[in-house]
Amino acid sequence: MPKFKLEYIWLDGYTPVPNLRGKTQIKEYDSFPSLEELPMWGFDGSSTQQAEGHSSDCLLKPVAIYPDSTRTNGALVMCEVLLPDGTPHPSNTRATIIDDENAWFGFEQEYFLVEDGRPLGFPKGGFPDPQGEYYTGVGYKNVGDVARQIVEEHLDICLDAGINHEGINAEVAKGQWEFQIFGKGSKKAADQIWIARYILLRLCESYGVDVDWHCKPLKGDWNGSGMHANFSTEYLREKGGEEYFLALMAAFEKNRDEHIAAYGPDNHMRLTGLHETQSIDQFSWGIADRGASIRVPHSFKNNDWKGYLEDRRPNSQGDPYAIASRILKTIAEVPTP
Repeated sequence: MPKFKLEYIWLDGYTPVPNLRGKTQIKEYDSFPSLEELPMWGFDGSSTQQAEGHSSDCLLKPVAIYPDSTRTNGALVMCEVLLPDGTPHPSNTRATIIDDENAWFGFEQEYFLVEDGRPLGFPKGGFPDPQGEYYTGVGYKNVGDVARQIVEEHLDICLDAGINHEGINAEVAKGQWEFQIFGKGSKKAADQIWIARYILLRLCESYGVDVDWHCKPLKGDWNGSGMHANFSTEYLREKGGEEYFLALMAAFEKNRDEHIAAYGPDNHMRLTGLHETQSIDQFSWGIADRGASIRVPHSFKNNDWKGYLEDRRPNSQGDPYAIASRILKTIAEVPTP
């Protein structure tokens, strides 16, 4: 039987932003294994901020598996972290979220590629031309060469893995890029974001490049990085209606602080009312308004207030499990007519 290289991937206990961790287990299977065939595994939680040294055992529970085309007989295994008794670890944000397969999420993951502490394309000790031509730009002066190569290779690896990419593009700031992932079910969509992040980090190792997920790595007149969350439920897609929509927006406004708390740290540096969206201490919605907290597509309003909505506040280093969970909790507060 062939030997498979199973990369068990999990989120550690660092706060406010967990790190991705991974280690490889070798197992024999007749063919590419199913999720049900994968064993539980353990790790030293005292080295990942998830246990004390005197009782360091933690468990890894496989929850999703993807082919890894960078390895012969490779697989990427997303895991939840459990305590020794089999209950979810306190750092395990996936275990407690609402998971409705009829709730659809599309995440727009922005990030910076960084070399020697500078975004790719930034000259030593200075700055490139002001942002303006970089967004969806082409040509060496706008996007360079290494960045495009990394982004294209990342896309291919993700597609080989079955990650449901919707697209990629160069973003507003120099050295800034974005990929979009769509999933049916909050856990499925969030799993794929974390795996895509892991793939990008691994890929960049071979280029001597880092990924900066921080939401505002550049001070001054430069865009920060978000992870806009496009979402819909079965009711929003099939029924909707202006009355329900307005009640939903009222619930989002009421829960503004809870959403901000779930949408990633340091958002006060990004949500300033400039460049991105509404100020962090305010809430607004608007038709095709990228300066609003929630952008309402023309297609939503023109279709009797049915379809999807875009929350522009989640940031690039946010936990998609926590983001999706907070959105669904607020939606659950609004009774359907």
